[in-house]
Amino acid sequence: MCRFIAYLGTPIFLEELVCKPRHSLLHQSLRAEESKTATQGDGFGLGWYGERPEPAVYREILPAWSDENLLSLCTTVRSGAFFAHVRAATGTAISRQNCHPFRHGRYLFMHNGQIGGYAQIRRSLEALLPDALYAQRKGATDSELMFLLALARIERGEEPGAAVANMFERTVQRMRQAGIEQPLRFCAALTDGQTLHAFRLASDAEPPTLYLRRGIRGDVVASEPLDDGGGQWQALSPGAVVRLSRGAYRIKQTATPSAIPAATPAATPEMA
Repeated sequence: MCRFIAYLGTPIFLEELVCKPRHSLLHQSLRAEESKTATQGDGFGLGWYGERPEPAVYREILPAWSDENLLSLCTTVRSGAFFAHVRAATGTAISRQNCHPFRHGRYLFMHNGQIGGYAQIRRSLEALLPDALYAQRKGATDSELMFLLALARIERGEEPGAAVANMFERTVQRMRQAGIEQPLRFCAALTDGQTLHAFRLASDAEPPTLYLRRGIRGDVVASEPLDDGGGQWQALSPGAVVRLSRGAYRIKQTATPSAIPAATPAATPEMA
């Protein structure tokens, strides 16, 4: 399992969340406390928004704790919207293309979890992508594929938060049609630099951990609390879908995993 943080608010230096806190993301890459995998050493990535609508991305296959460029970037880059992610690979290669966050146009996306039995349904899911988005697929992860599937829905006019939640439910249905009993676990974040969506979803009762901290300067979503803030960190419950914008937020509770209906192949010929 991976670890990540997402920030939206007044511009701050990335080091204030990535490096400085007692339990910063950099620290979590060596010793995560709420992950099945304590060490997240299979690469890392940063994504941030500056003066242009499209975000910048820096990704590397080195462990986060051993890359001097990461520290240099975090001490000099300031942003009002950024993602940071450390990776523990689950079945796909350690490569730059498989590191998070993923970028397309003005959107950034990152994920913690996996599609159970991914190899069994990968081809059928990829076939659902429009040609233009299929051509944008650079890596081999289920995370990037789910991002592109959600983007396809956004491009058809769905609200981003609903697009991701619907993509999750349709993927669960296809897993059930394929007879896959392993779960789909999905903690993720999506942003366009102005609004941040976060998700804590799973097809069983064990989604990865996810926390929210709201503050005067900005809001943080994190896999684990970054400090000993106690009550400052709100543990998001399973099924939570969060929408954050500057000065406002909303938490929606989706249906429980057992309420997601199993579908027959005839009922869902496509992800629409």
